[in-house]
Amino acid sequence: MSTTVSGKSGTWRNWAGNVTARPVREVAPASVEELSAAVRKAAEDGLRVKAVGTGHSFTAAAATDGVLIRPQLLTGIRNIDREAGTVTVEAGTPLKRLNVALAREGLSLTNMGDIMEQTVSGATSTGTHGTGRDSASIAAQIKRLELVTADGSLLTCSEEENPDVFAAARVGIGALGIVTAITFSVEPIFLLTAREEPMTFDKVTADFDELFTENEHFEFYWFPHTGNCNTKRNNRSAGPEKPIGRIGGWIEDEFLSNGVFQVANLVGRAAPATIPTIAKISSRALSARTYTDIPYKVFTSPRRVRFVEMEYAVPREALVETLRELKTMVDRSSLRVSFPVEVRTAPADDIALSTASGRESAYIAVHMFRGTPYQAYFTAAERIFTAHEGRPHWGKVHTRDAEYFSKVYPRFGEFTALRDRLDPDRRFGNDYLRRVLGS
Repeated sequence: MSTTVSGKSGTWRNWAGNVTARPVREVAPASVEELSAAVRKAAEDGLRVKAVGTGHSFTAAAATDGVLIRPQLLTGIRNIDREAGTVTVEAGTPLKRLNVALAREGLSLTNMGDIMEQTVSGATSTGTHGTGRDSASIAAQIKRLELVTADGSLLTCSEEENPDVFAAARVGIGALGIVTAITFSVEPIFLLTAREEPMTFDKVTADFDELFTENEHFEFYWFPHTGNCNTKRNNRSAGPEKPIGRIGGWIEDEFLSNGVFQVANLVGRAAPATIPTIAKISSRALSARTYTDIPYKVFTSPRRVRFVEMEYAVPREALVETLRELKTMVDRSSLRVSFPVEVRTAPADDIALSTASGRESAYIAVHMFRGTPYQAYFTAAERIFTAHEGRPHWGKVHTRDAEYFSKVYPRFGEFTALRDRLDPDRRFGNDYLRRVLGS
């Protein structure tokens, strides 16, 4: 039975609290048939339709004043095909549930991001990624996709079936239809050894090419107002498992990375002048450690401190220069930034609007604590990123529009032409899509 909610209770907010929407009605379909019916009914009523996941996007990608589709009943694994090395899951399944279920079956995704609260469809539609020298974003691990299009019909795509749709819909920003199921490529579960260690900004940037080349997954965090970074290298391991001890793990991951960090940010928000001092202390709080565990326990980490984020992908060869410009800008400004800057990489892929489409990429993510003014910092950072032909993450704060995207995405026209074909009446449109894709 699908549930429809309307009235005042229908205000939808995203995780960061910076986007709100007031849909005419909310529908939680329990099957693909109910979802198709909801799309057709919306068309009859002249309403637009958007599906929301867990609201982890900082943009208004999922906001609607029409019909809001909540996918919480469309969850679970449909099928595991060990021979083909695939798993098919319903679109509303949270990544964390998928990771745990796969591990129980002795399987794993090859790569994943560091947050696992999102639904599989929300994460892939916005191009969510982790870090990897050879393995790419979550969307690049998709083998087959099923979506309900504007006329309520079900369309399946893969490299063999509707390949033009497959090339675009894996990162579709909700513009081509509502994803109902995703088939991912999976592999037998493996072990990763993580090595986390502090390193100076100058050393990381000087040795970046080497650190990138020598590790399967390399990432680092730079603490603004300091010359300090924290690095993390994840590489496959023959074992044995050596997980983080419960107490040590709690101290580092919960107490320092979430508890103390939350307090430090609250202090910084109340008294911005204290931020550089706090940053110097925070950047030295985490010590070096090495541990070996199954992938999701190494790739992902709890993020309980709420923030607003902007992230841009620049060509990998432009990373060091871009980052040095960012540091110079922060050092010369009166900005007070309490959140570290995160740097990751991805190989080139073949998805039309993937941030790594056709080019090896490096990601620079800037964050501000929720409730702190972020515009000045993000505007200055964005100026630097766009000078390097940066491509913003579709689910994170940015001010770019269709004209800009048509210049930095060689296959932008291919995507918009497909959208014209699949959704000519813009049933799945909203203000955000009008800005980033054009009308």
